[in-house]
Amino acid sequence: MLCNPISLKIGGIELITISLCMIVKNEEEIIDRCLTSVADLVDEIIIVDTGSRDNTKKVIEKYNPQIYDFQWTDNFSEARNYAFSKATKEYILWLDADDIILEKDRKKIKVLKEKLDDSIDVVMMKYDLGKDKEASTITFYRERLLKREKEFKWVEPVHEYIDVSGKIVKVDISITHKKNKERSERNLRILENYIDNNSEINPRNYYYYGRELQHLGYYEKAINILEEFLLMDFKHPSFYLDACMDLFKAYKKLDRKKDALRSLYKSFEFDLPRAEICCLLGQYYIQEKDYNKAIFWYEMALRLEKPETMSFCMPDCYDFTPYIYLSLCHMKLEDYEKASNYNELASGVKPNHPAVKKNNIVLALLKKRPSNE
Repeated sequence: MLCNPISLKIGGIELITISLCMIVKNEEEIIDRCLTSVADLVDEIIIVDTGSRDNTKKVIEKYNPQIYDFQWTDNFSEARNYAFSKATKEYILWLDADDIILEKDRKKIKVLKEKLDDSIDVVMMKYDLGKDKEASTITFYRERLLKREKEFKWVEPVHEYIDVSGKIVKVDISITHKKNKERSERNLRILENYIDNNSEINPRNYYYYGRELQHLGYYEKAINILEEFLLMDFKHPSFYLDACMDLFKAYKKLDRKKDALRSLYKSFEFDLPRAEICCLLGQYYIQEKDYNKAIFWYEMALRLEKPETMSFCMPDCYDFTPYIYLSLCHMKLEDYEKASNYNELASGVKPNHPAVKKNNIVLALLKKRPSNE
């Protein structure tokens, strides 16, 4: 049942009201999963369909949504802004069809609805882009709950974002992304058209263009674009670090090892070391069988703190990954005591991880091996 635009009081508690705004296209296989996880947390559901040819609209009917059709313009911001324009509640929550809210986070959102100070303009929530069985593997903060009266607008045609302002808080609530489709060339095409038709180069879009090229396997062109990006003036250091990591991957695919290594060291020109970079350096030196250098970089990763910024973070790089590979490196150097100690630390983070179990088996065999072998 939908609520009035003013806050409701339940048991003397004033609850904020929330409009869920989504844009969708051909999502019949996954949209039910998303809406089931969020429907009872919001006070109205607004779905903007950009041209579905499947049964998306029929699947969502049971959630009593407001459905609007929107002619696709190769611009995600335009579609999202149209969805936002239909909202009537105090706050707007946005999700993609391949997002879900896990039960632990659903509980936190219910508490947030009761306790959020309505002077807050923006609530930043974690976006978990990847998970293994035990923890998030990639995470960063996104502008997730926004005060409607502030009239925030999405910008950029793809990899869109909101340039938020006002009173902003970060909360320990995650939206989980469960990607369901293979990467297509749609975003690459949108970016190419945008860059071709705009005389002024936007460094942010230029970076994403290079990243799309790298992900899709156009390594030579990706390298050219990303190297150009590193020469541009941009205010967000994290983009430079990400570009250096993408360059590392592209050069590695072309078996240009020295250029790959140079890309990682170049990242230090832009910001302090990040554990993600250190772990890639460790990986590089393991493949070169230079275990002492690998140990140096994995130990460096363990000394670094997870960033508090909104940039991408791979949490494993700050504990589990260094532990598991330090165990491997010390095994290669036949220091089985240190190898066991690091594997035990890895087990403390992810006790059921296959790499932990494999290391335990290998270490047990190595310790039984006669010393003269």
